[in-house]
Amino acid sequence: MEIDDNTRQIVHDIGSAINDSIENSSQVARAIERLREAGFEMELTLRLELGLRPHVEGEESEPLNATLELTDEDIRVLQRMKIRFDSE
Repeated sequence: MEIDDNTRQIVHDIGSAINDSIENSSQVARAIERLREAGFEMELTLRLELGLRPHVEGEESEPLNATLELTDEDIRVLQRMKIRFDSE
């Protein structure tokens, strides 16, 4: 799908906002400092993918019946990131 310059700028702004949130997070800064104190330097690379689709007025989307299988390691990582989820 081709996007116009305005939409491209909005997508760029979203990426910048997420990056700024991470950079300015005191929680992230504390965790990085703890790593340094433990004798490590950290390199973090995040990949952001946005999927865009046109919004059609009056179109109702049907709920998806999807399942997500998480490993024990997946659950531990989510919990360390303070991400809550229903286990049902």
